[in-house]
Amino acid sequence: MNKKIYYAILLLALCAGPFMVYPILLMKLLCFALFACAFNLLLGYTGLLSFGHAIFLGGAGYITGYVMQELGMPFEIGILAGVAAGALVGWAMGALAVRRQGIYFTMITLALAQMLYFVLLQAPFTHGEDGLSVQRGKLLGTFDLGNDMLMYYVVLAIAIGGFALIVRIIHSPYGQVLKAIKENEPRAISLGYDVNRYKLLAFVLSAGLSGLAGATRCLVNHQASLTDIDWAMSGLIVLTTLVGGMGTIYGPLVGAVVIVVLDNRLGEIGDWLANVTGIEWFHTLGDSVSIVTGLIFIACVLLFRRGIVGELLAWMDKRSAGKVTKSTPGQPA
Repeated sequence: MNKKIYYAILLLALCAGPFMVYPILLMKLLCFALFACAFNLLLGYTGLLSFGHAIFLGGAGYITGYVMQELGMPFEIGILAGVAAGALVGWAMGALAVRRQGIYFTMITLALAQMLYFVLLQAPFTHGEDGLSVQRGKLLGTFDLGNDMLMYYVVLAIAIGGFALIVRIIHSPYGQVLKAIKENEPRAISLGYDVNRYKLLAFVLSAGLSGLAGATRCLVNHQASLTDIDWAMSGLIVLTTLVGGMGTIYGPLVGAVVIVVLDNRLGEIGDWLANVTGIEWFHTLGDSVSIVTGLIFIACVLLFRRGIVGELLAWMDKRSAGKVTKSTPGQPA
């Protein structure tokens, strides 16, 4: 079947989604999926493991909330302010971090993110541990985004636009250079590429798109909170990317679905399993999200290191190669 037909079917399913599933859950899923794709651009295609990416998600949420609530700016300006904040902080952090490689790069991003975490914790406009309440405002000054259905389609448009931009970056000549840097950085340097400049731009793009996800997520939740900038969120997005398939286009989307569904529906899944199997222990799954997530991560590392989508693509390639070998005349079966 043609890829365009698959995309059309998926788009129709997404458009019909809020009539079958709670819209708030779907919006949370879309925001987290965009965040995962933005992170995958840095880790999966550039080979840079940032352990402070949550600061772009949560920080953009705070900036969007402040601009809309305190300054009275409209929805569009709030979103753009969040993206700009993410990109600007990403440029400042990246300029320091890309000078190092491996674990040193990772620890620099973690340290800088924790510094900013405590800055936001103490800043008056964030209201500390209470969080910042945010109203969604109106789209184009006319359409009330307090309506969950309307807000869903706005979030869907933002997520699709962000995902399309990431796909375009990956398949551009710039994206091919990023892949070359990941595979063999010394060779890329020998070919004359300014590797640090390319990595810095990748960091800024990833941070800006994470900021877009964070600004949208803030409005969906009506709140910007410390949870979104905590180091645990940075670890969760790494887990999401690895489970779905690092370095694949659709892997982060699948990983986001797994993580968000577990986080929001594990209790219901446990109750259903308990009713089907008669095992009362399944009723306690709702209180064991972290344990189940940890088990999934262990299984991913031990059994399918390419992630769900990565393993599926490898299996499909192997199967296709087997069919070609069998159909080639003169070749042994």
